[in-house]
Amino acid sequence: MELEVLIIGGGIIGLSIARELFTQGVKQLTIVDRGPLGAEASWAAAGMLAPNIESDTNSDFHRFGTESLRLYPDLADSLRDETGIDIELDRSGTFRVAFDEKEAADLLKTYEQQRKLGVTVERLKGDEVRDREPSVATGVCSALFYPNDWQVENRKLVSSLRLFAEINGIRIIEDTGVSELIVDGRRVTGARTPDAVIDADVIVLATGAWTSLIQIAGVAMPLEVKPVRGQMVSFTPGGRLARHVIYSERGYIVPKADGRVLAGATVEDVGFERGTTAGGIDSLRTAAAEIAPALGKLSIADQWSGFRPHVPDGLPVIGVVPGYENVWVATGHYRNGILLAPITAKIVAEKIVNGQESNYLRMFGPGRFSAAAANTLGETKFGLSNHRGVWATDPVTNIF
Repeated sequence: MELEVLIIGGGIIGLSIARELFTQGVKQLTIVDRGPLGAEASWAAAGMLAPNIESDTNSDFHRFGTESLRLYPDLADSLRDETGIDIELDRSGTFRVAFDEKEAADLLKTYEQQRKLGVTVERLKGDEVRDREPSVATGVCSALFYPNDWQVENRKLVSSLRLFAEINGIRIIEDTGVSELIVDGRRVTGARTPDAVIDADVIVLATGAWTSLIQIAGVAMPLEVKPVRGQMVSFTPGGRLARHVIYSERGYIVPKADGRVLAGATVEDVGFERGTTAGGIDSLRTAAAEIAPALGKLSIADQWSGFRPHVPDGLPVIGVVPGYENVWVATGHYRNGILLAPITAKIVAEKIVNGQESNYLRMFGPGRFSAAAANTLGETKFGLSNHRGVWATDPVTNIF
């Protein structure tokens, strides 16, 4: 009998898992989403693929991100062939800039550590930065340049993955919430929606910030996932203002091929409170203008927000839900959902289809939150970057 897989959640993670399962031979696939596919965090993201800036480079998490990044060139080519959509993989590189002596000293320390670990990184003086990136402020005194930290047009990526699903007959159910999973012993047999029960042999929860709201047989999901709001803005300079992604301690700008420049992002512990705030938007404008002064002269063309899924240790949760045999979860990617989607899809699909193990399933499995795992968690080198906070003491001032 052919395996039937139900994927709950149609963002970048769910769509990527669906495509990978299909390419590995699973043809009975359903994706159900509480709203339109890809309309939440995946749509709100900036599309950065930055493992060297987003994490401690002496960590398993960094290796996970780096492996996922390496999958992107082939993914971009394949999606173009399969759907005709160019996801605009931009490999021009990323700057991380310093504006004062303290920031410059921090960059130097990072540079020395990363060079020892084999990271490809250059250290530049302020005038050298401006030679390569004329849009950057004269106040930049030094920078690190990462040629292997890239970006992608995340909205086109979502559109291409959706089109792949449509072309290949993957069943899509939108604007339909799942209230609970139905259990028979240690197996889940289906998912209850307002209108019907969807049966499946395997269920994958790719439900992002909403994961903890799913119940299993009336019992709360044994996993704490918290929404962290991020506000973003975009400018339309009328031409290609910047050539590279540029980070500072207070924010970042991401130039897109169509001329837009995105700036972000706030980090706000406000629950599922949607929307943008005047304070948040002003802070983003200030941070963007500090990096590229020309942006301070422009009106904001668009503004939006999204909810990142965050778990207590800040790491992804990928694996079988404890106590059940056939329920997978793939969530908690936080700021790195776009980056980590290809590798997440690969290891999940390989395990479901072929039983192939991955060390990452052990490292990032939900079982690590059990009492027994808590005693040994600190022995594993995960390592998230600590140059920015997770929670906002003042939600409108914590950016990046």
